[in-house]
Amino acid sequence: MEIIRCYENEYPALVEIWERSVKATHTFLSNEDLKKIKKALIPYYFPNVKLYALSDSERMTGFIGLSSNLIEMLFIDDSCRGKGYGSALVAFALKQGATKVDVNEQNASALNFYQARGFRIIGRDETDEAGRPYPILHLSL
Repeated sequence: MEIIRCYENEYPALVEIWERSVKATHTFLSNEDLKKIKKALIPYYFPNVKLYALSDSERMTGFIGLSSNLIEMLFIDDSCRGKGYGSALVAFALKQGATKVDVNEQNASALNFYQARGFRIIGRDETDEAGRPYPILHLSL
């Protein structure tokens, strides 16, 4: 396994990982919101973070997006969940100075994942950044 920096040419592969991951973990999202978020990934979300992917010998298995001290996104391909890839990417993020992360309140597995790594809830927003009805929990080390 190695962690590699991702650039624009990898965006389509990252979108595929994102979609498989979200369909498995974000069952609370409406189909309409899922489509809107997917459409915004390449033009709005990806260019505004430093993206890193975990790659095994065959393919990218997951990716993380960092901005300053914030983990902006972490997605593991559904077929690769539970194998330590998320933990490896978070460990990498911590070495880069990450100390905060936001998670959807409805995503209990993500909340448990981060809490098991020492993050604690420090705040809550009633909606996501786009005003959709998905509460966001703010976590910090």
